[in-house]
Amino acid sequence: MNRNELRKADINLMVVFETLMQERNVTRAAEKLFLGQPTISAALNRLRAMFNDPLFIRVGRRMEPTARAEELIQHLSPALDAMSVALSLTHDFDPATSTMTFRIGLSDDVEFGLLPPLLRTLRQEAPKVVFVVQHVDYWRIPDLLASGEITVGISQTRGLPANAKRKLLRHIHPRLLRADASDKPLTLDEYCARPHVLVSHTANVSGLVDEWLNDVGRKRHVVLSVPQYSALPALLAGTDLLASLPDYAANAMAASGQLFVETMPFPTPTLDLAMVWLSVMDTDPAERWLRSRLEACMSDRMGMAY
Repeated sequence: MNRNELRKADINLMVVFETLMQERNVTRAAEKLFLGQPTISAALNRLRAMFNDPLFIRVGRRMEPTARAEELIQHLSPALDAMSVALSLTHDFDPATSTMTFRIGLSDDVEFGLLPPLLRTLRQEAPKVVFVVQHVDYWRIPDLLASGEITVGISQTRGLPANAKRKLLRHIHPRLLRADASDKPLTLDEYCARPHVLVSHTANVSGLVDEWLNDVGRKRHVVLSVPQYSALPALLAGTDLLASLPDYAANAMAASGQLFVETMPFPTPTLDLAMVWLSVMDTDPAERWLRSRLEACMSDRMGMAY
C-alpha cells in the first residue's frame, strides 16, 4: 500500500466523517465534537473533494450516506481505533492531577445503590476529574459504546457487539422492599395479596418477577409502574405497597431506616451485573484506571473478562 497517500490526509477530517456517519446530522455532529456548525460544513466540503463523492445525501432532516461513504467507514473506523490505541500508549494517567472527563453508563439501580460509595472514592483519588453519567439499559449500551457517548457501561447485559469486553461484577439477588415494619417476613400469599410498584423503563405493568411468579403458578397485583428506582422511597412511604428490586439498591434505600428489606418469599433466579467496554479501550491508561475503580467499588467478587 502507498503510505504517501497518508500525507494528504487530515486526521481531524476523518474524525468529522466518522461522527457524521454516526449522527447523520451536521448540527448534532458539531455538538458532539464541540465545534461550530460552519466548521463541520466546511470539513464536509473538504471530505467531498478529497474522496470525489458527495458522501451524504439530504433526505428530510437526515443525511443518508452514499455507497462510497458506507465503504469508506468500514476501513476508516478500525484505523481510527488503532490510532487511538497507539496514541494512548504515549502518555501516563495521573488521577491526582488529571482534569479528564469520563463518560460512563449506569442502569438506574446501579446509580442509586452503587454510585455514591464509588463517588466518594473517586473524589479522594481524582479531585479534578469530571464524571458524566448516562442512564443505560442492556439494549442501549451497544449503541452508546459504538457512538462514543460512553466508554464503559454497567448494567445487566445482552447481545453485545463482537468487539466488546465484559466483566462480571456481582450476582444480583432480588429483594423485597416495604415501608411497614414487621417481625415476620411476608408469606407468598401475603406477597401476592399486597399491591405492588413495578419499575419499568418501557412503561410495562409486568416484569421479571411476574414471569417468576407465573412459573410457580402465582400472580401479583401491580397498581403502579414508574420509570426509575429513585422514586421508590417516596412512593412506598406510609403505604402498604411492595417493590422488588436488586439487593444493593434495596439496601441503599433501607439505610435511612424508613424502609425495610426482606428476602423474596419464593425462589428467584440469580441475575448478573456486568461492566462492558469496547476492546479498543483495553490499553488506554485512563480507561484502565477507571475500570479498576469501578470494579473495586461495585464488585462483590473477582470477575472474569471474556
